[in-house]
Amino acid sequence: MNGTVTPTAQFDTFMLNVPKDDVSFFKKMAKKMGWSIEKKKKEKPRLYDPETGDYLNDETMKVIEDAMNGKGLIEVGSYEDYLKLVNNL
Repeated sequence: MNGTVTPTAQFDTFMLNVPKDDVSFFKKMAKKMGWSIEKKKKEKPRLYDPETGDYLNDETMKVIEDAMNGKGLIEVGSYEDYLKLVNNL
């Protein structure tokens, strides 16, 4: 084998988990073998909205994640203060 792939070659596709410490070695080996590899991108977390039948968009997910991490929160002293704030939006 000379490390080249002929256009008539048939391929199988595999999903493979490679330890981080071995990624460099794996990429070198794949290149020498004439294989093509593609790293799967991590999917972003999504929440389903049953009212619309859609998943929440990136902007909404970011607001939720920020709130869960304590970012961008507004504190109000009482329910009345909250109503004032909401009515002024």
